[in-house]
Amino acid sequence: MAQHVLLSDPRIAAMPVKECEEPLIDLREEKVIRVDPRLADPAGAYASVRLGVADRLTAAQTQLPRGLRLLLVEGYRPYALQERYFADSMARMWHRHPWWSPERVRVEAGKYVSPPEVAPHVAGGAVDVTLCTVDGAELPMGTEVNATPPEYGEECYTDAPGISAEARNNRRILIAAMTATGFVNYPTEWWHWSYGDRYWAFVVGAPYARYGPVAADTLPSGGEP
Repeated sequence: MAQHVLLSDPRIAAMPVKECEEPLIDLREEKVIRVDPRLADPAGAYASVRLGVADRLTAAQTQLPRGLRLLLVEGYRPYALQERYFADSMARMWHRHPWWSPERVRVEAGKYVSPPEVAPHVAGGAVDVTLCTVDGAELPMGTEVNATPPEYGEECYTDAPGISAEARNNRRILIAAMTATGFVNYPTEWWHWSYGDRYWAFVVGAPYARYGPVAADTLPSGGEP
């Protein structure tokens, strides 16, 4: 598997941020992008993204072949939840590989769950998306969304060779639509796309990120209960 720049890479944390103050909006209220409830939370964080991200998702959907739609699984993620996800990922890695050093555990965990201080989801700039039909039936993509190691194999890598021709073609469709509208992919997860965050800025060569971490109390519904 080819080497990729990971979110745990110090160069990502070193990217400056000039916060543009775009608000979070709830995609369920917009009723343009289908939102899947599998990761629903009481505050609706999962369905919220920055305004510029929402606009680009709408544009990306127009790039899809007739009869296909984007399906959002998760958008914004509060900092505390990201901390928990990252700690859980490190614990699972260490359980599977107890001989690894703490540094290697952090790097390996960072392939699939971002350290919270640089996490695109915490900035409201990331979306986990897949493709579905107009009726909401998900297309084969090679893995389920969030199917990552150590519990699963590396078929989650965007360019993974060991997936079906149908799944490969569906990934190409998703890639074409998302890249055409300014998103960048995190290459260890075919479903993860972002715009405006530190990782995006690094990949596209921007001088700074537009989105920094967002407080949960700025959610459209008023924040976490």
